[in-house]
Amino acid sequence: MDDPAQITEFGKILLIGVAGLLLVLFTLLLGRIVSPKKPTPQKLSTYECGEETVGNAWIQFNPRFYVIALVFLLFDVELLFIFPWATVFGQQELMAADVRWGWFALLEMALFVGILIIGLVYVWKKGDLEWIKPNPVMPRVDVPIPLSAYDRLNSSLYRVRKFNPDTVAPTTAKPANAGGEAKKPNFRPTFRKPGTTPS
Repeated sequence: MDDPAQITEFGKILLIGVAGLLLVLFTLLLGRIVSPKKPTPQKLSTYECGEETVGNAWIQFNPRFYVIALVFLLFDVELLFIFPWATVFGQQELMAADVRWGWFALLEMALFVGILIIGLVYVWKKGDLEWIKPNPVMPRVDVPIPLSAYDRLNSSLYRVRKFNPDTVAPTTAKPANAGGEAKKPNFRPTFRKPGTTPS
């Protein structure tokens, strides 16, 4: 009968897990204690793969980066299947047992690599492997205001006065009419569609 004092297989797995967790926590704690702390604006800025960040994150972005990353990941993972294939079909025992194993393995890998090449050519012809950085275009709105009016406003010098709260007259609430009725405005606003002339 087995000795009950021995650790079971699940106990060994538990000990390995606890040891791994303690090692990770110890490494993080040691890094926090020993590492220098000299924050600068550059160190605290967002890192975007070497690109300087412009604006905030709530903008439309070019999804080509993700397409290229997925294509790379697809071909990278597919190439991993070549290694076990070469290991299994490269055994001399299989080749000695039947000569057709070699031709079968070669045909199978040619088909596999052929499908990958067709996929690569399709992605290449579609243009998904080209990285095109978009040119920002400033929106233009046609307005009937002449540019000379903007130039005159921009070229004028304006004197800025210091705000003094003592010179501002306090606003007082206007009393309502004796009859208690609300005063009607002196004008009536008119609305017109853009591009139509007022009547």
